[in-house]
Amino acid sequence: MKYLSTLLIIIITVLSGCSSSQKVTSSWVSPNLPTGTQYKTIFIAVMSSRQSIKTKMEDEFANFLTQKGYKAIKSSDVFPPSFTAEKMPEREDMLGKIRQSGSDAIFTVTLVDQESETRYIPGAVGYQPFVGYGRRFWGYYNYWFPYAYDPGYVTTDKTYFLEGNLFDVKSEELMWSVQTEAYNPSSIEDFSKGYAKLLWQRAEKELRGKR
Repeated sequence: MKYLSTLLIIIITVLSGCSSSQKVTSSWVSPNLPTGTQYKTIFIAVMSSRQSIKTKMEDEFANFLTQKGYKAIKSSDVFPPSFTAEKMPEREDMLGKIRQSGSDAIFTVTLVDQESETRYIPGAVGYQPFVGYGRRFWGYYNYWFPYAYDPGYVTTDKTYFLEGNLFDVKSEELMWSVQTEAYNPSSIEDFSKGYAKLLWQRAEKELRGKR
């Protein structure tokens, strides 16, 4: 029983050290969102200067929405990779392309902030007196050698704060906004899948009565 309890603690510790989590911290629904609103084609725009992250996240969002019966248009397929703050198209040019795609809603994702915390992870064990090796050199050396060469390490935990916004294409008004936290995401793919699912659950709860 003692062995099983120790094993369980070890498993939980390992999983806790490598797990990632996401949660919704706040959200808002526009009072101007009309009852019976049914968006069918969603234009997805992940606002990131890193094209690889932008593309992967938009791909995952598009796949998720397609599975839910929506048509998804990715901004990475409409605007070139050279799209930057210095090379932004004019407002009418941008909205014109979005409208030409047949989209009736725009969903944007933006990283609004991030925090990092560095912490020390100790090695195999801390110091514990052990008289079994006696007072001779070899007994001491043979006992402590494995632990002395299993040093601790420094790791950095990262928390990302994101904001998702749903805009109506016709009026350009913000219809829904949701803020989330992501703790130590393991990969862009896993994060994007979890993020899409999290937002869908929230949207089902808050927007269902408006459809």
